[in-house]
Amino acid sequence: MRKSSRNLPLFSSTMLDRRQMLALGAGAAALATLGGEALAAPKAKPIKVAAIYTVPVEQQWVSRIHKALKAAEARGDITYKFSENVANTDYERVMRQYSQEGADLVVGEVFAVERPARKVAADYPNTAYLMGSSFGPTKPNFSVFDNFIHEPSFLTGMVAGKTTKSNVIGLVGGYAIPEVNRLMQAFMEGAQSVNPNVKFIVTFINSWYDPPKAKEAAFAQIDKGADILYAERFGVSDAAKERGVKAVGNVIDTSSQYPGTVIASALWQMEPTIDKAIKEVTEGTFAAADYGPYSYMAEGGASLAPLDPKVVSPEVIELVLLKEKEIKDGLFRVNVNDAEPKSTM
Repeated sequence: MRKSSRNLPLFSSTMLDRRQMLALGAGAAALATLGGEALAAPKAKPIKVAAIYTVPVEQQWVSRIHKALKAAEARGDITYKFSENVANTDYERVMRQYSQEGADLVVGEVFAVERPARKVAADYPNTAYLMGSSFGPTKPNFSVFDNFIHEPSFLTGMVAGKTTKSNVIGLVGGYAIPEVNRLMQAFMEGAQSVNPNVKFIVTFINSWYDPPKAKEAAFAQIDKGADILYAERFGVSDAAKERGVKAVGNVIDTSSQYPGTVIASALWQMEPTIDKAIKEVTEGTFAAADYGPYSYMAEGGASLAPLDPKVVSPEVIELVLLKEKEIKDGLFRVNVNDAEPKSTM
């Protein structure tokens, strides 16, 4: 979004069985600290938090982390500083600098810098690290998180499957890594659950932030018949708006920016993850753990944006909300499938 920091391949979807196991056991066991030892004594409020982002804070994924940290800062729980647009080649230096400066908690995303990031954490055992990662935690102080919003992604897929007229849906993603794959897979599964005739066109732009490239990929999918686009990246909804087709949002709700174009969105709330880490650092109980389950709907980490009856039929809304209730009640479990999604046409 794995158990060891040794021999960690970057952007691999073949060594991720742990995530599938996590989905089967989400709950108390998944929230355990995996045997990690807690860091030392409690910290006086506010604790010092530093964040390292490889893209602008406006980028949708990072914006959720930034928003949660800004809320904690506004409450007086933390002091907060951050670096954005940090190149992968410079990530270790910045991470080490914040650690040397006495940050109590360092937050970031290390998908392309797993080994150097864990090396820094090992050099500063009294600093807490909470990192977006495709792998597992490392004792005593390196915790990981992930955007497990596959549940609302399934629901948005249902909306798309019921709304498409051409039965062709396009999906544009950043990189084919677990964090992206599982959301696309859930979306596709949701669409097929209500429309077995739907076909998919899948494109990865191999960038986290390149709206023009994502837009061009979306145009190509529209030219092949797609009338609904899964906008995992910025730029896709712009293409949908220009060509008069529909889009499904990811991580944030952009329906107000694209009225009548964005018909559904799966939302990520980082507050449960961030607030849990802050609490544990403040109380001196922070330990290496997998924070991924705090992004589940049951923990308030994921949700479905309100569906507008002006763009989604009441019948479809009713169907989707019934499935949402089943998920929240524990009567339906959305699969966590980290495999790279493939086009079906």
